[in-house]
Amino acid sequence: MTEISDEDRQRVEFLQRISSSKHEFKKFSLEELKRLQELVEKKDYSHDKKAHKSKVKLLGKINVRIYELTEGKGIWG
Repeated sequence: MTEISDEDRQRVEFLQRISSSKHEFKKFSLEELKRLQELVEKKDYSHDKKAHKSKVKLLGKINVRIYELTEGKGIWG
């Protein structure tokens, strides 16, 4: 049986928080977003086309949110 790493646990915890509520993503701190970005980038989803597409989409959302937090405002209101 495969061991589940601490990074996998943390990534799943973050993803569960995001999927629990559409507003939960906005509650992530800058540090949490950067950690989530790191964890998602490390995970290889190339074997699953749909999962890889979701990964790319999520990384885009993370980048936008990091930009909003570092610039102090949303670029779309």
